[in-house]
Order: sequence, then C-alpha cells, then structure tokens
Amino acid sequence: MADVTLKKRIWGWYFFDWASQPYNTLMLTFIFGPYFGQTAAEAFMANGMGEQAAEAQAQALWGYGLTIAGLMIALLAPILGSVADTSGRRMPWIWIFSALYVVGAWGCWYTAPEDFSATWALVFFGMGLIGMEFATIFTNAYLPTMGPKEELGRISGSGWGFGYVGGVVALAIMLVFFQAGDEGRTMLGLEPLLGLDPATGADTRVVGPLTALWYAVFMIPFFLWVKEAPPHEGAHYRIGEGLRDLWQTIKGLPRHPSLLAYLGSSMFYRDALNGMYTFGGIYALGVLDWSIMEVGIFGILAAISGAVFAWIGGLADRRFGPMPVIVVCCVVLIFTACLIVGLSPEAVFGMPVAEGSSLPDVLFYVAGLLIGAAGGAVQSASRNMLTKQANPERMTEAFGLYALSGKATTFLAPWMIAVTTDITNNQRLGITPLIALFCIGLIMLIWVKPNGESA
Repeated sequence: MADVTLKKRIWGWYFFDWASQPYNTLMLTFIFGPYFGQTAAEAFMANGMGEQAAEAQAQALWGYGLTIAGLMIALLAPILGSVADTSGRRMPWIWIFSALYVVGAWGCWYTAPEDFSATWALVFFGMGLIGMEFATIFTNAYLPTMGPKEELGRISGSGWGFGYVGGVVALAIMLVFFQAGDEGRTMLGLEPLLGLDPATGADTRVVGPLTALWYAVFMIPFFLWVKEAPPHEGAHYRIGEGLRDLWQTIKGLPRHPSLLAYLGSSMFYRDALNGMYTFGGIYALGVLDWSIMEVGIFGILAAISGAVFAWIGGLADRRFGPMPVIVVCCVVLIFTACLIVGLSPEAVFGMPVAEGSSLPDVLFYVAGLLIGAAGGAVQSASRNMLTKQANPERMTEAFGLYALSGKATTFLAPWMIAVTTDITNNQRLGITPLIALFCIGLIMLIWVKPNGESA
C-alpha cells in the first residue's frame, strides 16, 4: 500500500459511491422501477384487469420481488463478512459482486413490453441489486482505514455526496440523450441516441446497459487506488471458522446493548427509507399520473439535494457526532412520509384542490427534496455510527451484520406496502407503513450510546 497516498486511497474509495449510485438512482428509483411498474400494469390491463387494480398489482409485484432479494442479502451478508474478516481478504469479493452487478444491470435491457416477463425483469434486477448491496458491504468496511477516527464522519459524508453527484450526472445523461418524453424526444428536444425506439421501450430499457457501463468504467480508480494489505500468514477462506466467529459475535450482542440497539434502530429507519426510494417513482406514476420523464427530473432534484446535504451532514457529523444527524433526519423523514400519504391529484390532506391544480405536484417535489436531503445525510451518518459501535478487528463482519439488520427487514417495507396496497387496492394508502417504521427506528435510538460502549 506504500505506493498509494492516503489522499488517492480516499478518492479511490469515493469512486465506489460514484460508480454504484446509479443503480439506486436510475434502476431502483427513477427510471427502471417506474418502467417496470408502468409496463407490468399495461400487461395486466391487456389481460382485462382494471387500471387502478393493475397499477396496484404492479406495485405489489415489485414489492414481492424486492422482498426475495432482500431476504437473500440478509441471510448471506453477515456470513460472507465474517469469512472475509477471517481470511483478511475483501477485494476478491468486491470483484465477484461487481461482476454480478454488471450482468444484472445489463440484463434489464431484455425487458421489452412485447411479451414482457415480470419474472425475468425481477430476476435481472435482483441480480444487480444483490451485487450492488454486497459490494457495498465490503467497501464500507474500508471506512475505518481511511483516516483518523475524528475525520471519518466528514469522509463518509463527502463520499456519499460524491456518489449522489454521480447519480445526478448519470440521470442527466439518461434524460438528455436517451429517455423520450410524450413527444418522442428527450429533455433537450433530441431524438434518443442510437436510434432507440420509444415504441419498444428501448429509450428506457437502455438504462440497464448505461448503468452497467458506468459502474465498470468508474470502478477503475477504486481497484487501482484502494489496495489491501497482504493477508496474514496462514489465512484462507475458512467458511467453518468464519461461521463460528459470526456465531460468537451474535451470541455476544446482548453484552453490547448499544450496538444491539443501533442495529435494531437502523434496521427500521433504513428499511423505511429504502421503501421511499423504491416506491417513490412508481407512486408518482400511479397516483399523480406523472411520466417517466417527470419522474426523472424529480430524481435529479432529489439527488442534488442528497449530494448537498450528505456533505453538510458530514460536516455536522464531524462537529456534533452522527447521533444528532440521524435523529433530525428521522424526524424530517416521518414528516415527509405523512406528506406523501396526504397527497392525491384531487386533495391535499383531505382538503380538495381545484381541478388541474399544481399544488399536489409541487408538494411532491418538496417531498423529493426532503427525502434526498435527509436520506443522504442519514445514510452517511449511519455508516460512521457503526464504526463507533463495532469491534475494529471485525469491521467487515460488523458491516455484514449492519446489512443483515438492514436486510432482515428490507423485505418488511416492500411486503407491508405490497400487502397494504393489495388490501386497500390503493397505492396512496399502501405507503402508510413507512411512518410506523420510521417511528420505531427513532424510538430505539434512546438506547444507543453516541460513541459506543467504550465511551
């Protein structure tokens, strides 16, 4: 590692956030997720289902698909993290899951509306999502090695902000050069590049290859500059030893009540935040009748907000610590979830608005800015909080448990939204479980020591 300066190493680590963020921004939230919801709903309507029921069914199906992917991540994350810590090797895992990311993202190209298969669309999307999540676990585990402990909050915030900027740039490229609006032209009035035909959804499906290529190119600085120390003598990928170490850690969690409470708290508020990200675009399409182009513009504003406030949150983290940042963000997100549930084209919190009023759309834009701001800051502060709670010698395992706590209930928000949507047959009411999840996460922070057990 002597031939790479610390500054280069930090920038290499930042580039993972830049490279991977488009999966969240383009695939999960603002382009492919809404495309899936729209295309699946049209397929259901073609088979005789009513419009509202079809849109609700598409949202539910998306939720069930994410549930399955979340369960797989939850089961494997702490195991692989423990094995990596036991072996002293993280980088080979990052290569493996990076390949899964690229293959899954690229595969989403093969989801044309003609003979649309929701199953294959979810399989490809799930592959990429699993690759992204596992690669994130192993790269996050490098955070404690990026600088002095008192600077980790700022470094985490800057990295998260840099990642959001990457998401904004990728989304802007998508909207300017590829995604067609109602008139068949992009945001700047151009025809989609490469002769992509909007009638076949090609202008939208290209988001898969674009996301895959973006990741492959911008991971180069990471692999060049983030070097890991040679494994200790005799280190091997001993799965049995890794599992035993993991079991000892899990058994010991009750002796570390602050870490246990933090894993539980973050489990709920991160799950609720992921629910907002995951269903925001589908909600706007189904409830407010937006186009994918409008959802994309909404995404740019939310991502810019996320970049700015991830950086500001990093500075606040350095000044006050991660706990106040997390608390303020949770309160903001509870308010935002209530705002979203209260919006429809005809009314705001049950109060009718004039036909054609722009107020619901304006308020949804405000909600997007709040989600971006609070979401960026809380995620940055959350990963720094874990470095204060966890054993430095078992950091990958700790981030595996962090992923487990996030994914053990990652199925919960999509499942609760899916079930609530199914029961009520109403997309707007389907979002209400997120409010309860945020509240539970906020309450559980009472038992978390801001600087961990050693403080």
